[in-house]
Amino acid sequence: MDGRVAMVTGASGGLGARFARVMAEAGASVVLVARRADRLGELAAEMDDALVAQADLADPDQRASAVAAALARFGRVDVLVNNAGISDGPQRAETEDPADFAHAIEVNLTAAFHLSRLVAPGMIERQQGSIVNITSVHGLVASAPNRQAGYVASKTGLVGLTRELACQWATEGVRVNAIAPGYFATDLTGEMIASDSGQAWIARNTPMRRIGSAHELDGALLFLASDASTYVTGQTIAVDGGWTAR
Repeated sequence: MDGRVAMVTGASGGLGARFARVMAEAGASVVLVARRADRLGELAAEMDDALVAQADLADPDQRASAVAAALARFGRVDVLVNNAGISDGPQRAETEDPADFAHAIEVNLTAAFHLSRLVAPGMIERQQGSIVNITSVHGLVASAPNRQAGYVASKTGLVGLTRELACQWATEGVRVNAIAPGYFATDLTGEMIASDSGQAWIARNTPMRRIGSAHELDGALLFLASDASTYVTGQTIAVDGGWTAR
């Protein structure tokens, strides 16, 4: 990744911070995007060449500003990791406020589309770029007995968007792929993993009988972001301990 610029959204904690560190350690300059500027600043201080781009990705103007800041600083974005995500659960669909559903779609799906279309022209001009969408196993299967209709719909949509953009830009040197993590320790899963019953449920339903460790996503990320995958596009790689193989 030497000499390349990677933009990582949702970089203020959890998997996003891990992804940003992985990109930096592989030699990339990193654009850190999230709402929590203090956390981004702490993360940037660990890196040789990083830009903090504070943004609420529910806001189209702030999405555009983050990309503009990246281009102003580095002149390019070679890798976009669409990692930022929220959940609208747990709640039953028949009583869910449609605004909660819409917010999940906006952050998890629409923002990924918007950021992708903003960085794509430069990638197309250079005939090189990689977009990595972080979806979920619940973009491939339902989340039952968890109840989160907006999250599942948005992550499922992100799998479809990955295929569509991959095919639209396949002859332009731009690859678009996705990673579908299973259960890892994140802000979204923290409460479940903190409980004995939650951990037991995950273990019982995962063929490997455990949650994932953050480092177990490093290989898939580096593979898709780098030239190791120059003939791979439109694919979703499940890193899930066998969850979707059941």
